[in-house]
Amino acid sequence: MPKIQVYTKQFCPYCHRALALLDAKGATVQETDISMGGPDRAEMIARANGRTTVPQIFIDDRHIGGSDDLAALDRSGQLDALLAA
Repeated sequence: MPKIQVYTKQFCPYCHRALALLDAKGATVQETDISMGGPDRAEMIARANGRTTVPQIFIDDRHIGGSDDLAALDRSGQLDALLAA
């Protein structure tokens, strides 16, 4: 199973939606809460090419984007292939 990292904030409905989709797929996720900012937030911004919104999702260091991007991958059938790698 690939390494999946999701940067989130508390009480973020988009974060919850992305995590729920990944959970439904049986994926193991490393969640990094950036609610308080700090070095994890700076790391996320650097990895996400300047994007500051959450969630920011990475699968095996490939930047997927946010919740809508993840859902679009799922609708197109491409998410399962990424998770099976």
